[in-house]
Amino acid sequence: MAERPPPLIRVQGAPFDTGAELADLQHRAGRDCGGVASFLGTVRTSATDDLAALHLEHYPGMTETALAGIAGEATARFGLLACTIIHRIGRLEPGAPIVLAAAAAAHRRAALSATELLIDVLKTSAPFWKCEEFTDGRRVWVEARETDEAAATAWAESGGTGLTRVP
Repeated sequence: MAERPPPLIRVQGAPFDTGAELADLQHRAGRDCGGVASFLGTVRTSATDDLAALHLEHYPGMTETALAGIAGEATARFGLLACTIIHRIGRLEPGAPIVLAAAAAAHRRAALSATELLIDVLKTSAPFWKCEEFTDGRRVWVEARETDEAAATAWAESGGTGLTRVP
């Protein structure tokens, strides 16, 4: 069996090409790859349609380490052949891609489940801070939603190896 490549982890301000990233993931997974699954998160507008932008900040070094840990968890639990997490930072307007979480595995179920774990745990465990900027100039810091916390907790309780939330 060929050695698996390390997860591709990037935190960047620049946009990314989802198609090129998925093609790279499939290439890194190799010929045993039977399924690639992905989640692309984008900035959504507010309920009142007055969101101008979402500002994302992170703690360099700590963020990449946390993302690598999440990717390692998914790889170990689902036998992934390759994994990609790309997360953007900076000022992003509604519609802009924020995050790509993708997994390649021998079978579709493992790739789909791993992708779900990646994004569920990333939402609460990776050290990103989000601030909403509204058209009237207001800024509001975004807290994790209870549903996100519940999803991450469910993964931890179902056999996780110790993923913890970074305050």
